[in-house]
Amino acid sequence: MGESITGTPGGVRGEAEIERALASPEPAPAGTTGVGPGPTGTAGAGTTNPAPSASAGARRGFATDGGTAVAECGPGGVHLVSWAPAQGYRVRDVDPGPDDDVEVTFQGASREYELKVRCIGSEPVAVADD
Repeated sequence: MGESITGTPGGVRGEAEIERALASPEPAPAGTTGVGPGPTGTAGAGTTNPAPSASAGARRGFATDGGTAVAECGPGGVHLVSWAPAQGYRVRDVDPGPDDDVEVTFQGASREYELKVRCIGSEPVAVADD
């Protein structure tokens, strides 16, 4: 297939396809682990982090109606690897860690979604806000 009418190679992806892609991210090139906040507060390319160590834990994607995030457990605790708001939402606040828990808040016109993640063992898990 070619480009879609929007110019996106391969067409526009559905929410389920995005969730599957976030749940099993492709390995990042050496020397990068993902993306961080861009100039407008949304996820953007170009953030370079050290390559994950052999002791790095599992990486997992999370999705809410307000947006998506990928978290990873490591020696310093959990950290957000990337985050992106859904259409009609913006990132209101983000605590990327590493820490005991991390969170990102997606703000829409009439609704807010907060995603909070902790490591249980070496696995990132979404938890209810305290």
